[in-house]
Amino acid sequence: MKARQAFVALLTAGVVGSTVWLVFFSPVLGVRSVEIVGNLTVPADQIKKQAGVAELHPLATVDLGEVEGRVLAIRQLASARVERAWPSTLKILVVERKPVAVVPVGDKAALIDRGGVVTEVRASAPPELPVLRVDRPGPGDPATVAAIKVIGGLPEELLMKIDEVRATSPEGISFRLTNGRTVVWGGADRGEDKARVLEALLPRTAKVYDVSSPDVVSMK
Repeated sequence: MKARQAFVALLTAGVVGSTVWLVFFSPVLGVRSVEIVGNLTVPADQIKKQAGVAELHPLATVDLGEVEGRVLAIRQLASARVERAWPSTLKILVVERKPVAVVPVGDKAALIDRGGVVTEVRASAPPELPVLRVDRPGPGDPATVAAIKVIGGLPEELLMKIDEVRATSPEGISFRLTNGRTVVWGGADRGEDKARVLEALLPRTAKVYDVSSPDVVSMK
């Protein structure tokens, strides 16, 4: 009886040991593929390379947090989540930053997202994005933050008519339209009211439209 119990215990220990080895140390359940989900403009190969996970590395021992951190070093990405998909796939789900404006940097064009973060630098500005001119562009600059908030709240039809956004301060935001006319916008407050009033005014001929106070507007 004791011999049988000892045999069962030995067999159980062997099974457990084999399982531990199989899961945590063996390449049998190693990473054989890396699946990228959510990328639109960032190449999957770039994300896989940045993830830095060796082929056949035991899937169970992949440090998901470390992989996420490495992937987020790609500045075009706003977030990343890494998951295990047994038996042999590492899945990386990403959300890309969406540029909303262009900041001139010398002879280059820096694309920035809603948070004021530069997503990439190009040789020329995409024509569909407004140019943003501020003294100290960046996610910590109040004028930049206010201007981006305004841009993000504009109706698409109105946004397409804007060539340049200038912000001398959080309350000193103005637009230059594609036809050369100027809009004095003011601060980021009451954006929907200002947009509605401006769209009603634009058919009227003027050089300057002041909607900084949407209850009392003026044209020059």
